[in-house]
Amino acid sequence: MLQSLGQRAVIGGDEDPRVAELRTAVSRLRRELAAHPAEFPDRGIAEDELAVLAAMTSGGPPEIPRLRSSLLLIAGAIGSVSALTRGLTDVRNAVDLFGGPPAG
Repeated sequence: MLQSLGQRAVIGGDEDPRVAELRTAVSRLRRELAAHPAEFPDRGIAEDELAVLAAMTSGGPPEIPRLRSSLLLIAGAIGSVSALTRGLTDVRNAVDLFGGPPAG
């Protein structure tokens, strides 16, 4: 509701807002994936990597190279499932908050 008004919820403590954004996006995509009725070959990979991302948001700042690696694996696993495109985009945008891809 707050986001639809262009506002953000207040985050308590010293939590990095990028971590909170990533946690929210990962949680949402995990729920969407769990509710998706179709089975596909790499579903387990996506579920595992989303669990890795969720764990990274619970203890300190995440490792950026590992964030990007997980994102690539998730995108490869569910990239062709159109029903999950928005959730995947939200996770990608949240990962991008930690800085763009390395130059080169």
